[in-house]
Amino acid sequence: MAVSRRVFLGCGLAASLWTPRRAGAVEAAPAGVPRRLDAAPASLQLAPPPAPPTRILAYDGVSPGPLLRLRKGETLALTLANRLGEPTSLSFHGLRAVNAAAGIAGLTQPPVAPGAEADIRFVPPDAGFNLYLPDCGAATAGQIAGGLYGPVVIEEAPAPATDLEAVVVLSDWRLDADGQLDRAAGDPAGRADGRAGALVAANGPPAPLTLSAAPGARVRLRLANAATARVMLIGVDGLTPLIVAVDGQPSEPFAPLRNVFPLGPGGRYELMFDLPGEAGATARFLLRGGDAAAIAGETDRPLIVFEARGEARPARPPIAGLPANPSLPKEIALERAKRVDLALAGGGAQNYTINGTPLCDWGGQPLFVVPRGAPVTLGFVNRTPIVQAMRLDGHVARQLHALDDGWDPYWRDVVILPPGRTVHAAFVADNPGKWPIASAIPERRAAGLCGWFQVQ
Repeated sequence: MAVSRRVFLGCGLAASLWTPRRAGAVEAAPAGVPRRLDAAPASLQLAPPPAPPTRILAYDGVSPGPLLRLRKGETLALTLANRLGEPTSLSFHGLRAVNAAAGIAGLTQPPVAPGAEADIRFVPPDAGFNLYLPDCGAATAGQIAGGLYGPVVIEEAPAPATDLEAVVVLSDWRLDADGQLDRAAGDPAGRADGRAGALVAANGPPAPLTLSAAPGARVRLRLANAATARVMLIGVDGLTPLIVAVDGQPSEPFAPLRNVFPLGPGGRYELMFDLPGEAGATARFLLRGGDAAAIAGETDRPLIVFEARGEARPARPPIAGLPANPSLPKEIALERAKRVDLALAGGGAQNYTINGTPLCDWGGQPLFVVPRGAPVTLGFVNRTPIVQAMRLDGHVARQLHALDDGWDPYWRDVVILPPGRTVHAAFVADNPGKWPIASAIPERRAAGLCGWFQVQ
């Protein structure tokens, strides 16, 4: 059943906004009590009536799936029930889960067979904003393209004082002439450009999503990209936000250059800003056109529109950002780091490779093996003619400056690589187990653009 796109829940000093597609959006169960998630076919009205609802895949009948929310230190306890016609899994990219609960089917756990269930239980080590979604080999692209993804929030204590917290998951849908999912969506044969759907969505239905708060209200926007292949270039009109977290980790607050920032597949940003002080004023988050990974010829379009309504709020002190994560190192000993170069090649009619080797089923040898606690420097060399997005699982990294020994003031688990460019990133291998270094675009991952490393 369809519901209003404005749903408010109490959350400390701020109203928390989440926009499900049916009544009863649920948060995580109390600590230690498993919260059930059913992965099953569902439907969603994507094309305008009189077109019929689109047949999709969903968690608990909604896409995005239910917001999972808990406090830092609490146990994330889930039971995944597979009601699909194929194996699936549940992974938590960016959450730094323990290896035994990472959900990388074929590498860290076996897939969950149709009709079977799997219990997942671990304590997330960090506060932050992330996504849960399947990671199950060649089926991954089709399952995410079909609607299997959802947000998870681990609350920090104390939370910054805000008037409104909004959780928004962006995605895109690729429909055929009958308003149903394009059967080619998620097909690895389309790996050269990935799956960029023409219908861009915010929290499920087509964008824009319109939200409102009082003039001058302080907003915390948790923004994620669940599209499988679209690198979104996000522009902001009407105000200048501060980015306070990247890929689930707090950062030193900074304003995006020229009020534009890239959001790759699986990427997450948290932004804070004050709405304009005049009633009736608006601020817009826009998808800028011209992205090489998007639909050719598309123009700018609004994704989220914030409207200032009602009585103005008193001015607040300047935005201070979020406290740093004490479990991450303040420094990385680059002089002692294991240095690994990863040359990405292929595409089009050829398989993708890393250092000349395609890997599709997690077989073969690891890219490298390091002891727990060792610093590592990765050199991503993009020899393909298109933008690539590479994900580091189980860890977060600092992107290094090209011209000096510094690094960006934030952590990330997805690195964007322009064609023909080399990007370096450094991290501390502090999470034991086997971990992927792979394309964040599942079509390309299934076509060979993946590898793995081991922390002993």
